[in-house]
Amino acid sequence: MKKMTGLMMLLCASFLIFSSVPANAEWPADQQITMIVAYAPGGSTDIMARLVANYIEPYIGQKVVVLNKPGAGAEIGYTLVSEAKPDGYTVGFLNTPSIVALPIRKKTKFTLDSFVPVACLMDDPGTVLVRPDSPFKTMADVIQYAKDNPEKLTYGVSGIGSDDHMAMLFLERAAGFKAKVVPFTGAGPNRTALLGGHIDIALFNVSEAKEYTETGQIRVLAQMGEERDPLFPEVETLREMGYDVVMGSSRGIAMPAGVPSEIVDKFAEGMRKVVENPEFRKKCEDAYLPLVYMNPAEYKKHLQDLSDRLAKLWAEDPWIKD
Repeated sequence: MKKMTGLMMLLCASFLIFSSVPANAEWPADQQITMIVAYAPGGSTDIMARLVANYIEPYIGQKVVVLNKPGAGAEIGYTLVSEAKPDGYTVGFLNTPSIVALPIRKKTKFTLDSFVPVACLMDDPGTVLVRPDSPFKTMADVIQYAKDNPEKLTYGVSGIGSDDHMAMLFLERAAGFKAKVVPFTGAGPNRTALLGGHIDIALFNVSEAKEYTETGQIRVLAQMGEERDPLFPEVETLREMGYDVVMGSSRGIAMPAGVPSEIVDKFAEGMRKVVENPEFRKKCEDAYLPLVYMNPAEYKKHLQDLSDRLAKLWAEDPWIKD
């Protein structure tokens, strides 16, 4: 009887030991991974997400399915990611500045702490653009005109609170002028207004501007990366001109807070291999998508630094007026 009791105790102990092994030990198991995109199908974010989902599958050994959950300026999709079970089977495709700007300007169900950054794969700097026949030949011309004519300079952006809008707000403070924002629903309407002479200048991302500079429809006066983008090696950055303004739109992957670090690291390693894949790089190059890989720590710092800058800007002069 004692022998039987001891055997039962051993079996129970063994059960407890094995049952305590984390579920992620076999991640990814035979369960597909859902990648939530907070924007509508067909847009550049959706296209990039589907490309990433397709290329990362061989590196993590599991199917990745894109699920579009647009609405409320991306708030709906980000909320779903933040509230998902932290088991590694739900990831989110993040855009800046929306992922950091939303919880700054309003009460949301998520903050940056609701996510664990996995990897950034793209950073698309802003540019300042004019028509070929514009009287502004240089960025210095634009700034001087804006200083001499307060709130007369009109500039087009892809929505209030977009990265191009934020960029101009930062430049206004750095250079000491005030201009008039004209918001549009995207780069297409913004470009149309510029070419039609309805605005003085427009702000696009590098990826949105390249195609139209090659055909001579627009000229680039400045770019807003930390250094010159390879797509515009001849164009100075605002920093080179003496204005400490760096702004663009980055895109990357995050998981809900609480996902085990070994899962995060495995997905991040898969993302690194995707960015290094020659075929993937060629497709991005053809689409003018500037690839920039950041590991979890680098991506977390990138998001936090941007959050700090935007929080300071919001405290000084909210970009959305009540």
